[in-house]
Amino acid sequence: MDLRYFEFDPAFESLKQLISKLRKLFDQLLMRTQGDVNEALRWLAALGEQHGLFEHGFTLEDFKQLLEKERSIARDRRTGNYKLTGKGERGLQRSSLEAIFQGLRSDVAGDHRVAAAGIGPERLPETRPFEFGDPVGGLAVNETLRNALRRGGPGDLSIAQEDLEVYLTDHHSSCATVLLIDVSHSMILYGEDRITPAKQVALAMTELIQTRYPKDSLDVVLFGDEAWRVPTDRLPYLDCGPFHTNTRAGLRMARDLLRTRRQANRQIFMITDGKPSALTERNGDIYKNPFGLDRRIVNKTLEEADGCRRAGIPITSFMLTDDPTLVDFIETLTRTNRGRAYYASADRVGSFVLVDYVRNRRRRS
Repeated sequence: MDLRYFEFDPAFESLKQLISKLRKLFDQLLMRTQGDVNEALRWLAALGEQHGLFEHGFTLEDFKQLLEKERSIARDRRTGNYKLTGKGERGLQRSSLEAIFQGLRSDVAGDHRVAAAGIGPERLPETRPFEFGDPVGGLAVNETLRNALRRGGPGDLSIAQEDLEVYLTDHHSSCATVLLIDVSHSMILYGEDRITPAKQVALAMTELIQTRYPKDSLDVVLFGDEAWRVPTDRLPYLDCGPFHTNTRAGLRMARDLLRTRRQANRQIFMITDGKPSALTERNGDIYKNPFGLDRRIVNKTLEEADGCRRAGIPITSFMLTDDPTLVDFIETLTRTNRGRAYYASADRVGSFVLVDYVRNRRRRS
């Protein structure tokens, strides 16, 4: 082994740590400013002045130049303002995934293989006798020759069908997921930011699926007064609106999307603060009642959850409040759908989502 030793440079190591810290802080600010690079940089400047982040020879301008050189941000030719590039958006996905996985225990964050071996892309070391229809590319040559020698001896190297062995391969399930995100006003009510961690989850799941499970599908649906689908490249720019909470519309759109997917497993993840307060009427009008739990809205929402159950689509709800009335509603919805429910603080919701995603992929439909 060729070992090379270099003199330790404490100044260089300190600069590396500062840049790493600034990147993480900048990513968090981007999440809170809906992807507004200029606003995030202004906040970073204020925090830098308050906490002395730029007092060691590395300035905010140096950090901007570094991001431009990496092509994470670029100037808009029309306005002259900074904006995120495609590379910068993908970087947000990666940093969201890393931030969330830091909170996961190693015994639950695994690959989504099923318990049985079958036809799949990954070859296992174990073999089995050849059967009609097995692909010839999976032939275990050494084991086949060993069987032939054992049967005929060194003087007879003819290979019979009973000598053939093939490698086992790992069978992977596939999964179609719809991530429902509540963007009603209550997600930022009373100064509590619930939309930022929900958005971080969506970015992390996008990165997870695109890089590790490319045959899976992920759709993101927002629901407020109504429900609408958003492309994954718009996730950094999501924000809440002055909306009520039309949970039924979100579930219905998710079910319609999953009906078109070809994956073996289908599921809905819903991140919400729980209270349904709007309903789409047959004529398209939106009926709203923000006061308490309206029985008509609740019943229609539960009917939709039961429709998902009958379609074989479990709903996993992530409740971002501990209000007893709203918790009771989510528990009723979960019983109706035979799904799952988690009650988490906003800073832990990401870990719960990804743990359950990976676990849920271990089953076969």
